[in-house]
Amino acid sequence: MEIYVWGTGCGAGELLDSALPIEKVTAFVDSDPAVEEFLGKPVITPETLAECTYDLVIVTSRAAEAIAARCAGLGINEDKLLYLKNNQQLLDRNRCYPIAEEILGAEYIHRLRQSQRLIRAPRWSQGEALMAEDLDNDYVRLKTLEALCERVKDLSGAVAELGVYRGTFASCLNALLPDRTLYLFDTFEGFDQTEAAGYGDGFVQAHKNTGEERVRGVLPYPERAVIRKGLFPDTATGIQEQFVLVSLDVDLEESTLAGLHWFLSHMTPGGYVLLHDYNNPDLPGVRAALERYERETGERQHAVPLCDVNGTLVLCR
Repeated sequence: MEIYVWGTGCGAGELLDSALPIEKVTAFVDSDPAVEEFLGKPVITPETLAECTYDLVIVTSRAAEAIAARCAGLGINEDKLLYLKNNQQLLDRNRCYPIAEEILGAEYIHRLRQSQRLIRAPRWSQGEALMAEDLDNDYVRLKTLEALCERVKDLSGAVAELGVYRGTFASCLNALLPDRTLYLFDTFEGFDQTEAAGYGDGFVQAHKNTGEERVRGVLPYPERAVIRKGLFPDTATGIQEQFVLVSLDVDLEESTLAGLHWFLSHMTPGGYVLLHDYNNPDLPGVRAALERYERETGERQHAVPLCDVNGTLVLCR
């Protein structure tokens, strides 16, 4: 059976770690010609895929509409495309649930079919700064970010993200607070191998597909960004500024704990820390890190949990 996976990012990593053994994958598909290999399998272009024989193409990217249009133009059979992220569309593009259920299992497909919900836009929202494709990926998280940015507009302080990956959330911070200095902390090469030991190969490999220039390329105001490459908190040495809004998104326990200790001691009163993945069952280290921080400091955090995709917790300073 010929199975292709479209995407070489976190979506593909999650699929490989939870539902699809790598041995069943023929190849991966990616529009970036620089990506030639992922988890030991070849990476081909969409044009090459159009010339192949395939039983199922699993689309792990969130750019469902753009990929659907591209597949139509290339003549790729829509009946054999399975979209893991339909991006809140009214139309479910998938026509291949029966064969996908044979490959991935009924439980996984049931979860997939139940995962999409339509959300009414809040009445206060203007929605000018954020792009539709970003909002479609995680609407609750990004509209909350928009509200928080409005809340802190009269406070002084810089903005930061620890755990940048490919820069999607950083670009939203940059767009919503264009006059603020944006510090971006990341290795830009993936996780520390020691800390990531025991996590799935797909998860670890997917986070290596990033880079400083790739991130700069998605920022609307790259001149406002200060990139600190390396392991945190060493990369924060010498910074004297206070922070008004911080995204803490490093997935793993020790790195999250380090971020909590450093940033919560460098926050402007009235600012916010967005602790991503706090309620994510696949990344229990994030919650464990906050619990350790509260024990070590004796300080219970004032916090509000979000019902976004990966369970962000907003810490209020």
